[in-house]
Amino acid sequence: MNVGTNRGDAHAFKLDTLLKLVDVKGADGKTTLLHFVVQEMIRTEGARLSNQNPNSSSTEDAKCRKLGLQVVSGLSSELTNVKKAAAMDSDVLSSDVSKLSKGLGNISEVVRLNETLGLDDSTKKFSESMNRFMRMAEEDMIRIQALESVALSLVKEITEYFHGNSAKEEAHPFRIFLVVRDFVTTLDRVCKEVGMINERTIISSAHKFPVPVNPMLQAAFIGSQERQQYSSSDDESPSH
Repeated sequence: MNVGTNRGDAHAFKLDTLLKLVDVKGADGKTTLLHFVVQEMIRTEGARLSNQNPNSSSTEDAKCRKLGLQVVSGLSSELTNVKKAAAMDSDVLSSDVSKLSKGLGNISEVVRLNETLGLDDSTKKFSESMNRFMRMAEEDMIRIQALESVALSLVKEITEYFHGNSAKEEAHPFRIFLVVRDFVTTLDRVCKEVGMINERTIISSAHKFPVPVNPMLQAAFIGSQERQQYSSSDDESPSH
């Protein structure tokens, strides 16, 4: 990118650069670079799906663009889990896991104290039940901690892939999800606007180039009008 300039040889861009696409506006002050990108995407995606002919009619082109718009606007539903992740706080998540682990330790201590008081029938049953629960809970706790570690590692990996240095993002490890969520929200809005623009263009084209009337029906209609005019002129002529 930008080869030959003082900013040339750029090999990539940060993901949050996508948010700046709406900051670059056209002469009308409304159309943004993202509008242009979406239009190009729906055109290419629609052509790919419909195997569009280069010499296709305006009607076929409109159908092609609708197909492409469905693909582009479908990105939001594909990234539903990203939106959910963006609503999470990594500090709260880690704190909750830590509290669960500490809570299990407290339960284990209560069971041990209870056993030291003597093992009558009720105490024995309680101890057995709680020990079974503790074994299952501890296994679940180990699994949860492992999943937390893997999840944070994957987030760090994907952050490094898109941002280059995850160390700068450590204060907000889930920030990358916020970026994607905000971009998808903006993309949804632009897709709706582009869809409305394309609909207005189709309607405008239909008014400029009306569908021609069937020549046979048109001829029959004109012939009927001529016969009616000839008949009425006969009726109005003076009699001798």
